[in-house]
Amino acid sequence: MDGTVLVADDDRTIRTVLTQALTRAGCKVHATSSLVTLMRWVEEGKGDLVISDVIMPDGNGLETLPKISEARPGLPVIVISAQNTIMTAIQAAEADAYDYLPKPFDLPDLMKRASKALETKRRATPVRNQPPSESGPADDLPLVGRTPVMQALYRLVARVMNTDLAVLITGESGTGKSLIARAIHDFSDRRTLPFVVAGAEELAASDGPATILARARGGSVLFDEVADLDFETQGRITRMLDALSDTAPRVMATCQGDLTQKMEAGSFRQDLYYRLGGVTLNVPSLRERVDDIPLLAEHFLARSERDGASTRRFSQAAMDLVRAYSWPGNVRQLENTVRRLVVTSPEEEIGRTEVEAVLGNQPEIEPLVGGGDGEKLSASVAKHLRRYFDLHGGVLPPPGLYQRILKEVEIPLIEIALDATGGNQAKCADLLGINRNTLRKKITDLDIRVTRRRKLM
Repeated sequence: MDGTVLVADDDRTIRTVLTQALTRAGCKVHATSSLVTLMRWVEEGKGDLVISDVIMPDGNGLETLPKISEARPGLPVIVISAQNTIMTAIQAAEADAYDYLPKPFDLPDLMKRASKALETKRRATPVRNQPPSESGPADDLPLVGRTPVMQALYRLVARVMNTDLAVLITGESGTGKSLIARAIHDFSDRRTLPFVVAGAEELAASDGPATILARARGGSVLFDEVADLDFETQGRITRMLDALSDTAPRVMATCQGDLTQKMEAGSFRQDLYYRLGGVTLNVPSLRERVDDIPLLAEHFLARSERDGASTRRFSQAAMDLVRAYSWPGNVRQLENTVRRLVVTSPEEEIGRTEVEAVLGNQPEIEPLVGGGDGEKLSASVAKHLRRYFDLHGGVLPPPGLYQRILKEVEIPLIEIALDATGGNQAKCADLLGINRNTLRKKITDLDIRVTRRRKLM
C-alpha cells in the first residue's frame, strides 16, 4: 500500500491504531482530532485518502465531505461512524463518500478498503445542492444496527437509491420492510414526489392502476405484501408495469415469503416476478442480528423519552433477558414491548422481573402444519416443536410439556381414526393397535365426541 492518508477522529486510540496499521502497510499518515486541520491539509494538497469520523468536536464529518470534494475532486473519503443507522450510510452516499464503515470497525476490512481506495482513482461526481438533512421523518426510523448483515443492507440501499431498478424487499413480518422502501424514496432524487402504497382494493378496481400512477406522478409506488395478492390482481399489476412510460414512478414491493417458491408452485405470476425483482433486499430478522437488540431497545427508550415519557433504562439482567428472547414479531414486537415497559415499570431502572412479566405470556401450541408434499410427519412435528421453543425466547416452556404435546397429537389421531371407522370403537381400537378399554378412557379423558354412522372401509 502506498500513499498519504489523512485520519480525522476525536478518539486518540483510533488515531493511534490507524496510524500504526497504515504506517506498517507502507503509508504516510497525518492524524488529527480537528476537522479544521483536516480541511487545511486537504486545501494544501496533502493526502491521497481521507479517513474521517462523523461527530467531531468542531463539526460534522458528513458536512465536510462536499467541501473536500470541491477543494480536491476525486480525493476518496472513507467515513467511519458510531452512529449505526441507515441514515449515516445514506448521508455518506449522498455526500459522495468513497465508502462507509460503522464503529467498531474490523481493522483488516478497513485496511482492504483503504488499499482499494488508494489504488483506484475515483471519478469525481457533482456535489448535490441539497445537503443531507440533520432532522426529518427518517430520524424516527428504527433502522438501527451495527451488525455486519445490517451494515451490508445499508450499503446496498445507498447504492440502489438513485437507480430506476425495481426493488423487491423481503423479510419476516415486523422487520421494517416498508420502512426500507420509504427510506429509499425519501433519500432519492424522487424525494419531492409522492410515495404511494398500492392497496389490493385499489388495484382491484377497473381504473385502479391508472389512479395509482396518477397519484404517484413519477415518485415511487410500493406494492405491499405482493405475495398475498390474488392472481387476477397480479395480472393487473403486470399490465400496469408493461404500460409504464419514461416518466414512470419507481416500483418497489415487499414480501414475507419466498416468491421463487411461490412462482414455482404456480401461486405467483412468473412475468410479474421478473418485473419486480430488479434488486432484492433481504431484511434480516432479529434472530439474525442479536447484537443489535440492545441498540434498538435503547433507541426505543430514547424515543419514548422524547415523546414525553419518563426516563427509563434497562438493568443488565433485564437487558440479558431482552437479548435472549427470540422476538418472533421482530422489531415491531420489540418496540411495543419497550413502550409497554416504559409505562408499566415503577422504577427508573427496568428490572428483569418487569421484563419477565411482559414476556411471560407463553404462546399457545399451534396446530400442526405439514411442510408440503413428501414431508415426513416427524419432520413436520420437529419443525413445529422448534418453533414452539423459539417462541419462548430463551425461556423454557411451562412444565408438563410431554403430556401437552402428546395430547395435541392424540386428539386429532383418535378423531380421524373414529371418523374413518364410522364411530365403531372396536374397529377404531384395532386400527390404532390399542385395547378397546384404553380407547374408551381416552375418549372420555380427552372429551372426544363419537358419532356412529355407516362407513364403508
